[in-house]
Amino acid sequence: MTRHDPITGRYIHLTVQGVEYRVYYEEAGEGIPLLLGHTAGSDGRQYRHLLCDADVTRDFRCVAFDLPYHGKSLPPYGTRWWETEYNLTKSFMMDFQLALVEALQLHRPVYLGCSMGGHLAVDLASNHAAVFRATIAVEGALRSAAEYVDVGMAGIRREFDNPNVSRTSTGAAMMLNISPYSPEQNVREIQWEYSCGGPGIFAGDLFYYYYDHDVSVEEARAIDTSKCMLYLLTGEYDPNTSPAETRELAALVKGSKFQAMAKLGHFPVTENYSEFRNYLLPVLSEIKNQSGA
Repeated sequence: MTRHDPITGRYIHLTVQGVEYRVYYEEAGEGIPLLLGHTAGSDGRQYRHLLCDADVTRDFRCVAFDLPYHGKSLPPYGTRWWETEYNLTKSFMMDFQLALVEALQLHRPVYLGCSMGGHLAVDLASNHAAVFRATIAVEGALRSAAEYVDVGMAGIRREFDNPNVSRTSTGAAMMLNISPYSPEQNVREIQWEYSCGGPGIFAGDLFYYYYDHDVSVEEARAIDTSKCMLYLLTGEYDPNTSPAETRELAALVKGSKFQAMAKLGHFPVTENYSEFRNYLLPVLSEIKNQSGA
């Protein structure tokens, strides 16, 4: 028999910081809006397992988007984008979410993001608590580890935006961030996604991930979880953001909830969704109950 995933995909036009983007997104489910932010250099395909999880979509309208320049979201038509070096900024990341929320008329959505999306969950809780009822930071922290930041953008571009280095090498490099317990077929899927990115996009995303996301102690302490609850989930095998680094953030944000995820790495949503959902479902259940849905 013919099988179809319960996912609908379409394009929406968003104007962000004065530029119109044709953005691709997929959605499934009904109920509380749940925005799903992908990792640096990848796209919304990372959430395909979640979008097919009836235990999630029963109560949540899940929206997985491709940021501009990622996946099926092409560079903006009508601009000479190829003449400017691509660097993703904190202001753009936040403005993009606000534009998407407004365009889709989402009332007090939840935001869940992984890696750079996890960092963004913290920035949104800090800066836009009036818009989001909760954010879920998967592999999020105050900032990225100094050992990566110290490389500098020149070093990052030499590694990930180099015409002498193939896309296959970028995909293979992601193996270093994945738990040894993750199924190989999932690991290979992550490699494939990272091998499909546009030139310079992964490196440009890391500008936000390594540099523009940098939360001070004072800013973290000012996050009001009574307005926007902050949940923190980090895999124990993540070399980029360790559970200890996320715990440092949790200790500063009064009322936030942190949990280390056993046997999971930097891409838990994709590398082993069947394990990740064991941590996600209780969080979503709590959000649902607190929302009165």
